[in-house]
Amino acid sequence: MNERLFTTLVRLVILVAVIPAHECAHAVVAGRLGDDTAKNLGRNTLNPLKHLDPVGSLLLLLTGFGWAKPVPISGRGFRNFKRDMAVTSLAGPAANVVLAFVFAVLYKLSLGVVSYSFLGLYFVDTVIWITLSLAVFNMIPIPPLDGSRLLTALLPDRAYYTVMKYERVIMGVLMACLFLGILSLPIQRATLFLYDLVDRATFFLGYFPLGMHFSL
Repeated sequence: MNERLFTTLVRLVILVAVIPAHECAHAVVAGRLGDDTAKNLGRNTLNPLKHLDPVGSLLLLLTGFGWAKPVPISGRGFRNFKRDMAVTSLAGPAANVVLAFVFAVLYKLSLGVVSYSFLGLYFVDTVIWITLSLAVFNMIPIPPLDGSRLLTALLPDRAYYTVMKYERVIMGVLMACLFLGILSLPIQRATLFLYDLVDRATFFLGYFPLGMHFSL
């Protein structure tokens, strides 16, 4: 298969499956905690059309970097704003890990049959890796990424609002670090850690480790 076509297909799976699951998790958990803002706007669904941003989706397909529509969370119904906001934010990366687990199960079930596609295995394995990479990236404790809500939940109110005040500036610095490759190694190592955990969690399916096709 042409490498460009392969990459585009992987990114399509991320667009129609991984990103909607991530955003839907935010909406569902927020609703469970008392904030129905996203639910009332129809965001508690896996329908990609409800979550994808046209420009962000196009850029993701073309460059590998894009974004979805932010899930609106007002926090008005939260009992503890900072705590519940943190839980809601972490639901997205958690959904990525769960989805990676599902993909890993499919991968290993495929290895368990007599005939399987080398290209198909490589495709699923690539999707697993990117899905976990997105979870790691979103867990970076820098606004407006999901991980920042966990950090700010631990900060005093004054420090919390100071961080939020400079959210755009901080995000600009983050993008510069990504462009310069400063965060590449930490993200890769954290992704590998999650990748190994998912591999071990699906060990019950038999000794068919993820990435097995690299040695074929």
